[in-house]
Amino acid sequence: MTFALGITGLVVLTVLTLLVFTELPTDLVLFTGVLVLLLAGVLDRQTALAGFANDGLITVGALFVVAAGLRGTGAVQRLAAALLGASSSDRIGIARLMYPVAFASAFMNNTPIVAALLPAVTEWAKRQGRAASRFLIPLSYGTILGGTISVMGTSTNLVVVGMASKAGLAEIGLFDIAPVGIVVAVVGCGVMVLVGPLVLPDRRPAVSPGDDPRAYTTELQVVAGGPLIGRTIEGAGLRNLPGAFLAEVTRAGTVFPAVEPTFVLQGGDRLIFVGPRDAVTDLARVHGLSAVIDDAPVMAGQRVMIEAVVAPGNALVGRGIRDGHFRSRYDAVVIAVARHGQRIEGRLGDVVLHVGDVLLLDAVPSWVAEWGNRQDFYLVSSVDDSSLFRHDKAPLALGVLAAVVLSAAFGLLGMMEASLLGAAAMLLTRCCTLDDARRAIEWPVLTAIGASFAMGAAIERSGGGALFADTLASLGVADPLVAMIVVYCGTAFLTEVITNNAAAALMFPFGLAMAQRFDVSPMPFVIAVMFAASASFSTPIGYQTNLMVFGPGGYKFTDFMRTGLILQVTCAIISCTLIPFVFPF
Repeated sequence: MTFALGITGLVVLTVLTLLVFTELPTDLVLFTGVLVLLLAGVLDRQTALAGFANDGLITVGALFVVAAGLRGTGAVQRLAAALLGASSSDRIGIARLMYPVAFASAFMNNTPIVAALLPAVTEWAKRQGRAASRFLIPLSYGTILGGTISVMGTSTNLVVVGMASKAGLAEIGLFDIAPVGIVVAVVGCGVMVLVGPLVLPDRRPAVSPGDDPRAYTTELQVVAGGPLIGRTIEGAGLRNLPGAFLAEVTRAGTVFPAVEPTFVLQGGDRLIFVGPRDAVTDLARVHGLSAVIDDAPVMAGQRVMIEAVVAPGNALVGRGIRDGHFRSRYDAVVIAVARHGQRIEGRLGDVVLHVGDVLLLDAVPSWVAEWGNRQDFYLVSSVDDSSLFRHDKAPLALGVLAAVVLSAAFGLLGMMEASLLGAAAMLLTRCCTLDDARRAIEWPVLTAIGASFAMGAAIERSGGGALFADTLASLGVADPLVAMIVVYCGTAFLTEVITNNAAAALMFPFGLAMAQRFDVSPMPFVIAVMFAASASFSTPIGYQTNLMVFGPGGYKFTDFMRTGLILQVTCAIISCTLIPFVFPF
């Protein structure tokens, strides 16, 4: 055993142990492992850093910005709401998410689907009072399963097709793998629907929105001509809100207290809600509702939510919000008021301000710096991730996403180029601001992806992958079907510890050698490598979409092992059973 192989094996084993049995961040563990390999001389500087200049990593970073534009305009939230609806259970929600995602993944790259839907699914789960961790692993798995339906479903499929063509094998058509892939996707999603609710973790923050002791009172108006006109309270998703409730509705001067879920909304209706800050913030971003003071709606744009406590030096103490001209005096709009955890009666504009009232304001970001040190307010702070959605730009944002996907799907541009242009388009069209883009980029995810490429390179360079393949060859397999299963299992194992493309590239020649040994068609082995390399379910480092949901879902390394092994076995059984029938030996 060479020094390089020994040190690489020790580092990989240590990294996997730390990821499985400790709470250390994934990006820190992987980056430290790469640093050790660099200092030990297993990797040179160029190879160690190559992963951070990889097309895939740059693509993911650009797609985070594209997703920010979709989220900032509310476009993805509408899509997620249409997909998930008011699902009565986690099992129904998983089904409504995974099957459409798997279908879409057959025709487009997995990464933009996850990047676009991740924030929307997270917000939907919060509004439904559910843990996002129950849905983000299914989101990633759905794209992986759907990617097996067509050759263009994943980059791994294209890598294998390219290697097959280079080896002089018959051309693999776009949907030649569909008879196997459709069954894998349908059954795989079904397994997650049945088993997912039993094994997926329920990870929620220690303090949930419902634990906020401040009960804000807010008044929102149904926008004339908006999408809520003619819908019931329940149909509009304004009932059973987590931590908040609809106290009353005012229509043309008539007050309707405690309205029924079947109450039909009309333009100009004013709705009084009571609830914690996060719930009020979400309500203010609902398409079709607008905060109204002085009968002038709040306009979306480069504005944020700000919390401010009324101080004794405030000139409006003892005066109403409307009568005191709060909006013109402070260049901010009062969205909600909290007072000792109690509901404040009457319309928001008529509320008389008291010392100690907590105001939720809509203002420009510079408002904090301007008023934070004055005597009018005790405490002034921005509310994270609270910008109002730019609903008018939602069609434009969806058009940018469609252009990115179609240009890459039809080969007009590479995925990286299409994603970078899409990110630039989101910024230039103001679908998202530069600050939004900066906040949207998940740097820990990008660090983990870049480090995982370097770890995979170390395994290949040190001869670890070749040793693994030679070990499989020494098992003395005497049947082509058994040999194909060995190839599948070997590829599936490698894809969990190195990149899926690297696993496919490493095992492809081994599959050809096994076919030659038995003098049979190499195609079953080629397809086995393709499907096994995509079966990256058991570790977050196995595939980049797993890494993308790892942090936002609050997952542990073992969550993927517990959930993914079930799917891994299912896909292995289906694939190894069907491949010989569709691609005979």
